[in-house]
Amino acid sequence: MAENLVIPRHVAIILDGNGRWAKKRGLPRTMGHKQGCVAVEKTVEDAARLGIEYLTVYGFSTENWKRPEDEVGALMQLFRYYMVRLLKIAKANNVRVRMIGDRRRFASDIIEGINRLEEETKENTGLTFVIAVNYGGRDEIRRAAIQFAKDVKAGLVEAEALTEDMFASYLDTAEIPDPDLLIRTSGELRLSNYMLWQMAYCEFYITDCYWPDFNKEELVKAIEAYNKRERRFGGVKK
Repeated sequence: MAENLVIPRHVAIILDGNGRWAKKRGLPRTMGHKQGCVAVEKTVEDAARLGIEYLTVYGFSTENWKRPEDEVGALMQLFRYYMVRLLKIAKANNVRVRMIGDRRRFASDIIEGINRLEEETKENTGLTFVIAVNYGGRDEIRRAAIQFAKDVKAGLVEAEALTEDMFASYLDTAEIPDPDLLIRTSGELRLSNYMLWQMAYCEFYITDCYWPDFNKEELVKAIEAYNKRERRFGGVKK
């Protein structure tokens, strides 16, 4: 039962299998992405009710731009529609929304939508829902290193004073705790350039379930598996 479980503070998810879910049903890939958005909505609500404090989903990677142009265009249209839906869901569930990744590549109206989502939900005190868009772990570290180098050049910090905590403050996830649990759907075993710095001590849970079929039962299964792990940091039990 979920009420007897230790709930991880931060759960990260790689939403995998939208295309395969659609293909299995003889549907276009875009229908898989659309149904995947429905699963995201439900998962946000389920996570909030379970007491998860932070939920981060991999929405659109830096590599996803390499997909066929028509698919990328359809994803952008879906993103526009979903941002409006997400604002309503966030307000109804006291959810704060954050975006990580380099949003500069998106069209101006999408950037405005992202900014609005963050601004209009920043005072909410429930679950923090983090969406990684145009995000890649290596790119995030690269951008953080550039900004740190600029600050050193400007005399704002000393290069020799750099610590792990200081460098983490330059990442997109500054002020967000590292994930305790990573869930990846569709049975894939790759990290896919996702939160490379932040996953140092994260527990992994892999399910064969395609993302559009993911539900509260699947989320609870992942948390149950997490509860059976013996958390160690440098060989020390947590």
